[in-house]
Amino acid sequence: MINTMISLKKLSKRFHDHWVFRNISLDVEDKESVVLIGPSGSGKSILLKIIAGLLEADEGKVTLGKRNIGMLFQKNALFDSLTVEENLLFPLQERKKISGAPAKEKAAWFLKEVGLKGCENLFPDEISGGMQKRLGIARALVVEPEIILYDEPTAGLDPITSRTIADLIRKLRMEIGSTLLTVTNDMQRAYQIGDRIFLLAQGVLKSGGTPKEIQASLDPGIRQFIYGLKTGPLTSGLA
Repeated sequence: MINTMISLKKLSKRFHDHWVFRNISLDVEDKESVVLIGPSGSGKSILLKIIAGLLEADEGKVTLGKRNIGMLFQKNALFDSLTVEENLLFPLQERKKISGAPAKEKAAWFLKEVGLKGCENLFPDEISGGMQKRLGIARALVVEPEIILYDEPTAGLDPITSRTIADLIRKLRMEIGSTLLTVTNDMQRAYQIGDRIFLLAQGVLKSGGTPKEIQASLDPGIRQFIYGLKTGPLTSGLA
């Protein structure tokens, strides 16, 4: 039996008189990985924050199959005053009420999985951007969420590190069995991570499909975005 883990029904959000998006509907099934692509400013990160409960929608409804959610923010949102290890111990204590030796053991396992073993006593500003991203992933996953929201998990990374991060996301998804909703403009990583891919542009969510289906799509907006075309419906209103 298929269980829906994330259900969006006619979701709309506006700021002042500007509608960011209107009537967004999407179902993400248990253990599925869905990727949202789209131009900068199209509302992809805002949609994630609404799902996470950090923002409220103006219209529509969000229904979650599970309440245990992990989120990787675009800029990682690490605690600069805490060490690498302490960045994992904090959510374990606050959300799972796990402390002492059991918390340290769990933190050590996740740091090993993301390749940060030996960095426990360093601070975030003492490790590279790619390592910070891996730490952010470990912190999102350490509470073992059923639903994980990734906001631009490979933004600002070189192609090799970007692929490594995407491989890590896939590996940990299989080990933990979580449902993923990822926002990215990196098409190679979208193809690598997503079971289905959707385009959010001009306030509308375009029907999605598998990576192969998206690449073969005849929709002019999807084709313009994924192939980086200068002309098309996504830029028709620009001077």
